[in-house]
Amino acid sequence: MASYSPLQRRHNPDEPQDDDVIDLRQLWLALVRHKWGILALPVLVGMLTFLYVSTLTPIYQGQSTLLIEPDTDNVVGIRGVETGTGEGYLRTQFELLRSRGLAEQVAIELDLINHPEFDPEQQESGGFGLSTLTDWRSWIQAVGLDGLIPVTTPEDLAPAVVSPEQQLERVVSRFRNRMTVEPRSGTHLVDIKVEMADRELAAQAANAIAHGYIERQLSGRMDMTEQATGWMSNRLADLEEELKASERRLQAFVESEDLVDMGGVTTVEASELSQLNDRLVDARQDFARAENQFQQIADVTNGDWRQQANAPVVRSNSLVSEFLAAETRARARVEELGQRYGPLHPRMIEAQDELAAAVESVRSQVEQVVASIQQSYQLSQANLASLQASFNENREAIREVQAKETEFRQLRREVDSNRTLYDTFLNRLNETAATADIQDANARVVDESTVPRSPVSPRVNRSTMLAAILALMSAIGLALLREALDNRVRGSSDVEDKLGVPMLGLMPLQKKMRDRSDLVRLYARDTDRAFSEAIRTIRTSVVLSALDSPRGVILVTSSVPGEGKTVLSANLAAGLGQMERVLLVEADMRKPSIRRAYGMDRGTPGLADVVAGNTPLEGAIHRHDNVDVLACGTLPPNPLELLSSNAFKDLLGQLRERYDRIIIDSPPVQAVSDPLVLATYADSLIYVVKSDATRLPMIRKGLSRLAEASAPLTGVVLDGVDVEKSRKYGYYDYKYDGGGYYDYYGYSSGDRG
Repeated sequence: MASYSPLQRRHNPDEPQDDDVIDLRQLWLALVRHKWGILALPVLVGMLTFLYVSTLTPIYQGQSTLLIEPDTDNVVGIRGVETGTGEGYLRTQFELLRSRGLAEQVAIELDLINHPEFDPEQQESGGFGLSTLTDWRSWIQAVGLDGLIPVTTPEDLAPAVVSPEQQLERVVSRFRNRMTVEPRSGTHLVDIKVEMADRELAAQAANAIAHGYIERQLSGRMDMTEQATGWMSNRLADLEEELKASERRLQAFVESEDLVDMGGVTTVEASELSQLNDRLVDARQDFARAENQFQQIADVTNGDWRQQANAPVVRSNSLVSEFLAAETRARARVEELGQRYGPLHPRMIEAQDELAAAVESVRSQVEQVVASIQQSYQLSQANLASLQASFNENREAIREVQAKETEFRQLRREVDSNRTLYDTFLNRLNETAATADIQDANARVVDESTVPRSPVSPRVNRSTMLAAILALMSAIGLALLREALDNRVRGSSDVEDKLGVPMLGLMPLQKKMRDRSDLVRLYARDTDRAFSEAIRTIRTSVVLSALDSPRGVILVTSSVPGEGKTVLSANLAAGLGQMERVLLVEADMRKPSIRRAYGMDRGTPGLADVVAGNTPLEGAIHRHDNVDVLACGTLPPNPLELLSSNAFKDLLGQLRERYDRIIIDSPPVQAVSDPLVLATYADSLIYVVKSDATRLPMIRKGLSRLAEASAPLTGVVLDGVDVEKSRKYGYYDYKYDGGGYYDYYGYSSGDRG
């Protein structure tokens, strides 16, 4: 049954890993590892920034505040240059405050052309000026380099002649770069700011801009008023001529048509036409009504009055309705008496007489109503014909009168319109002339600028702090970038996370200078307790990793020379030799070091001699520190052929029968191919990596070569680990308390045997 070391249990490849989780502890430890660099950079940048900013000329800011009021009609009713009250109007005023014309007016008013801050000739020359150039030219001529180095004379650098207009334009441009117009959000207030080295001039400039803007607005309104007045005067003369011309045309039309009393003539004819038309309309309505009534009685055939009585127009007559009702009552009485009496009964005769009288009354009244309807129809028809004839006779005459009236009204309206327009312009011109000197400004100064006490730039403390913060952030970023780009193996977490193989243990860094022979036999001499505990930890991990096959060949190799594989092989053999029969074999026949560490002579026979058959096995094995050691012996010309031979394979089989553990010190993987051949004979392989030295690509390449050879990799051992530093910076989770190294789970090396 396969078993894992404690570190293998911590990093089981079968367990799911969350690669998206950011390990804040690792980030913090990375920052701690570079803490001095992270702290030094902001301090240095802050000091340099402080020194540089302290040498800059202080700049003061003058600020005045304007209230821009909505533009309305002035007292004379003539609008100014800008009109409106909305956002566009305010933006226009802000741009006027930034205008070049206003800046030029202020520059001339404050005489900025002759001010040292704007006049280059009055500024102190600094840096590589004319005087400096003269000194360099003298030095070059003194050392005799004037023939090799072209020297520019001060005359060549003399400024060209600048005209007053160009100088003013330059001053205005510089002044505009130093002024700022900032509207206050949600209000009609605007702040005017001017930054200069002269604090008094900065305040004066801010106030001059505010007052200059108001003056320019008033001047613009005055100019507009004068222009409007002149235009109105010219326009008034034209309107007067137009009025006179329209009056002359009206008078000529009246005289030509002989209309002495045009209003009276027009009124009479129009009245007659209107009355005739109204009468015609009424006659048509009467005729239509009479015709309707006549048609109701005309449809009755043979002039039967009884049928005519049933017509609605007849029945609607009150007398007819009353007589019909009387007839109905009389007829009802006759029918009632007829059921009781005979026709000769006096009462029956009386009732018959009443019925006959009622019928006669109805007939007489119906005939009268019908006659009246016929007469009314005939009269309305005659009246309509008469009015229509009269209307047709007067139609042409009325049309002529209407045409004259229309033309007369057009001429009258033209005269009235010209007179109204003339009177309006005349009144407005009189008002303008009377109040031409009264103008209202659309802005006023709310706060005038005072002389500033403290500069606005440079702000030494803020600039220094900002530079230090940026430098700190940059230092942190560089530290994290360096940590991310660092591909060295530092601790157990790197072995497990970056290489994906278990870690068997570590060998602490020996800070004191030691001879190589002392390091190889350090465990046997037990002079460094921490080192001995580390070897015991590795021994325990090796034993636990091979419980099912206690006998085995352990191959120890590394990526490149100098990583401590020989030191690990010898000390691990000494540690295992306390419990088992162990043989240490030196298979590195290119740069052997074990025989020298154990004090063997150069001609001592070893592995090469035994494989070649020149020396028996017993004569090549030597006992040191309770461990049998088989050195390399005579160096062969081709070690790879020797290790690949059947003789070496047979020898290794004999050694397996005699020893519990065989530890082979192999050459580095990246140097030669010997470890790939030896890996085919090994039961387990230990890969040694030097901490904080070997690069990950080199290690991965070595492990990849071993994997291609199907090497039985057991784990990795870190050599040269600074335990205290690694534990402090989070590279390693072990600590030493005098009784052993304790890992993540709390097991000590002493608990493992």
